[in-house]
Amino acid sequence: MKNRKFEIRDNFYLDNEPFRIISGAVHYFRIVPQYWRDRLEKLKAMGANTVETYIPWNMHEPKKGQFVFDGLLDIRSFVLLAQELGLYVILRPSPYICAEWEFGGLPGWLLKEDGM
Repeated sequence: MKNRKFEIRDNFYLDNEPFRIISGAVHYFRIVPQYWRDRLEKLKAMGANTVETYIPWNMHEPKKGQFVFDGLLDIRSFVLLAQELGLYVILRPSPYICAEWEFGGLPGWLLKEDGM
């Protein structure tokens, strides 16, 4: 993979050229993997050069210490597919992702932790 240089000056610059992020949200965990390519291609067809997605902690660690990164939660494959299609990716990891998501994306098991 080619090394890229991203800067923020009076504007965004990518490899010393002005760069505009045109982004849309595609949440991989809300779409079956068979449709990821279709949805990303549609995003690109609308003129986007970047896909943005949350990373929901509560789905990736449903029980303390039990991590899930396959199937619907295979974020690596999603990011690699976006790269293959020429899209940049903005990852929005937990702990808190948004008010629309149950408990903001925090795993429920946290409520049993001392100090919570």
